[in-house]
Amino acid sequence: MLKFLLACVMLMPLVNSWWAVQSSLFIISFILGVYCCHDFSSYMMGWCFNIDSLGYILILLSFWITALVVCSSQKVLKENNYPSLFLLVNICLLFFLIMTFSASDYLLFYISFESSLIPTLILILGWGYQPERLQAGVYMLFYTLFASLPLLVSLISLYNTSGSLTLGLVEGVSGNGFISCIWYVVTVFAFIVKLPMFLVHLWLPKAHVEAPVAGSMILAGVLLKLGGYGLIRVLPLFSEANKELSWLWVSISLVGGVVVSLMCLRQVDMKALIAYSSVAHMGLVLSGLVVFGWWGLNGAVVVMIGHGLCSSGLFCLANMVYERVGSRSLLISKGLMNFMPSMALWWFLLSAGNMAAPPTLNLLGEISLIISVVSWSKISMVAISLLSFFSAAYTLYMFSLSQHGKYYSALFSCCSGKVREYLILMLHWLPLNLLILKSSSIMYIL
Repeated sequence: MLKFLLACVMLMPLVNSWWAVQSSLFIISFILGVYCCHDFSSYMMGWCFNIDSLGYILILLSFWITALVVCSSQKVLKENNYPSLFLLVNICLLFFLIMTFSASDYLLFYISFESSLIPTLILILGWGYQPERLQAGVYMLFYTLFASLPLLVSLISLYNTSGSLTLGLVEGVSGNGFISCIWYVVTVFAFIVKLPMFLVHLWLPKAHVEAPVAGSMILAGVLLKLGGYGLIRVLPLFSEANKELSWLWVSISLVGGVVVSLMCLRQVDMKALIAYSSVAHMGLVLSGLVVFGWWGLNGAVVVMIGHGLCSSGLFCLANMVYERVGSRSLLISKGLMNFMPSMALWWFLLSAGNMAAPPTLNLLGEISLIISVVSWSKISMVAISLLSFFSAAYTLYMFSLSQHGKYYSALFSCCSGKVREYLILMLHWLPLNLLILKSSSIMYIL
């Protein structure tokens, strides 16, 4: 385990060389990926840390997304906008993510979970686009901290009752009385805000819209997965209370997913549309997690991985358009197929992934989640069918409005795309589609 943290620490002295950090991240990701293919069922232990297959694949995703973030943020280097500090912040964020996904102690997990907020906030405030980034940063900080402080109290209470906070040694909270239910809600609420669930999702679109491309990619690619990972680790402690209250989370998630999908159909900001679509996808993930069946858990993990790759690629595409057109508005950034024809293919491929078309990983995950939630309650079929329909509707709306139509008359010249940009998009799309070949291993990670 410590070799991952050591690799991350060794990157810090290289922050003065952009290319050294970028190539090192890709090499580490490649080595992790090869090892993952050969021995997926490994369980590595170290001092205060252990990694099972779930933590391993999320660490691999963290390294991969961070490498792509550095590759897609060339504008920071080109404009000399504190590139060394930018790399240092990203490496610190990666360090905290590795600690979170490999912690064997609930308290260490909580500290790492909260620490990842600081580099994200620095990214938004330091390299964001507009003055509104201050408001977005405050929204994110207060939403997350408001939900997280009760979690700390809950963990201290668990330590008092069981005498340990080590994963696997903590005694579960028995019974489903009023106190147990309150304890359960207080504990899971921090992760539900991080996912985020509908009604506590307002920080996410603001953070995405104001964040630089690096912030958006790592927020959508990895940071939202912290919520799902935390729920997988915590829900077994509250099995009775979760059984009593799962209807609440499933209802809010599915109905909220439909409402958010309708909101997506009236968005004109490209990044806001992709951010709201994340809320809809994570609603289905939350439903699968709280039902806590085999299909639900494995489907949730698969969708988290697929969504991390797909939404990160879409944010990267939106940034490429923004750098050329100077606007994120779909009313101005339309008719892109006229002057960026080869980029239209990548818009189509990643949009197809966003609506869970075959052969993407999202399709496998969503089928598993639908099986799980429908087997739990037949009534949920109504909300799931609406959610699936509108998911395709807003994705097609985004694709058709941005690619077709008459392009903005002020645009007189524009390059279709650089080799580096095509490489970044390919490195998002290939794992999204090739990982389904390894789906038998992914489905057995729990």
